[in-house]
Amino acid sequence: MAQKVQVLLVDDIDDGEATETVTFSLDGVNYEIDLSDEHAAALREAFAPWVGHARRVGGRAGSGRKAAAAPRPAAKSAGGSERDTGEVRTWARENGYTVSDRGRISAEVLQAFDAAH
Repeated sequence: MAQKVQVLLVDDIDDGEATETVTFSLDGVNYEIDLSDEHAAALREAFAPWVGHARRVGGRAGSGRKAAAAPRPAAKSAGGSERDTGEVRTWARENGYTVSDRGRISAEVLQAFDAAH
């Protein structure tokens, strides 16, 4: 037997039908609220005077799903050559350096690796 699941958004202001989820941030805290078109417009209108004078620091306009993160390029040395961090960590351990499995590799280790290669 097939099942069909429906999600009904309820307006957080008046318990009516919500048509969208609005996200916003204030003082470093992110918020979400489900609102009808009317209440969403009222919230945006209330924020408009402050948003008009504010600096945008990130995020994207509008709503939608997050895109998958792009793969990060290999780390580059000061000279611009690419290096495999796994190879650097293996070399460092074999040569008496202490390095973590993740995170930043110290400049000292990178310089020693570059000098040896």
